[in-house]
Amino acid sequence: MLNDRFARRLLPLLPLLLGVLIQPVARAQTPSAFHYDRPDTSKIGRRRVGTIDGFVGDTALMPVHAAFVSIPGTAIRIGTGPNGRFRIANVPAGQYLIIVKRVGYRPISGIIDVPPADTLRLAYTMEQAPAAALDPVVVTATAPTLRLREFEQRMKSGVGQFMDQAEIDQRNSVYATELFRKFLSVTVSPSRTTSITEYYALSKREGGDPNVGACPMQVYLDQVPLPTPFNLDLLPSPKQLAGIEIYSGPATIPPQFAGPNTSCGVVLVWTRDGG
Repeated sequence: MLNDRFARRLLPLLPLLLGVLIQPVARAQTPSAFHYDRPDTSKIGRRRVGTIDGFVGDTALMPVHAAFVSIPGTAIRIGTGPNGRFRIANVPAGQYLIIVKRVGYRPISGIIDVPPADTLRLAYTMEQAPAAALDPVVVTATAPTLRLREFEQRMKSGVGQFMDQAEIDQRNSVYATELFRKFLSVTVSPSRTTSITEYYALSKREGGDPNVGACPMQVYLDQVPLPTPFNLDLLPSPKQLAGIEIYSGPATIPPQFAGPNTSCGVVLVWTRDGG
């Protein structure tokens, strides 16, 4: 009898007691977003950059110390160590032009593809350049460097086609590729052979490389020959350029730039002093 009376008194309080017992369990089952759902942005950033690990040697397989490695259009400038090695970390994944220079050796250029979250391993062999006697130079005032003085002299001669720094600035182009559309002897053509659109400087002459469907011109950047055909989008920004020269055939090419890959013509690109 006592138990029946106690049960009747407890029955109205049963929903409240059950709510108190069940509520903490329900809250504990609710997932917390900042513990599980927030993406790790630091890991995503690391996946978008890669590393370049390289070696520079000579034709005798000896390391070349103090070779200058650069990627035009970026702030990347590095020298090789006594063992000929260099390492560049945190490079955004993508395609780049790389240039290797050292006094007494012929410069080297190449196109590289930096993979995301991986290491690109490179090896370059530099050939010694023949020694050349230099004329004495007397500095009396601030003046353009020798390479830009020669550019101005050739521009005055009227042989070839030219675009100087003033015209480059006036055009206010975003990409160097756009500047080449001004020249009548150059066709700027997109590549159809790769997944990435690449723009080549093609001569209007017959023949050439069947892979690109026309005659690719040899491109030089500050006297360094670049791979042929060369993607013009890999050149430095127009704000870093001092001049462009175009020679449509072997008869007009300056002797120092003549070579086996120049039958379709030559493009000379010059960066600004101190750039």
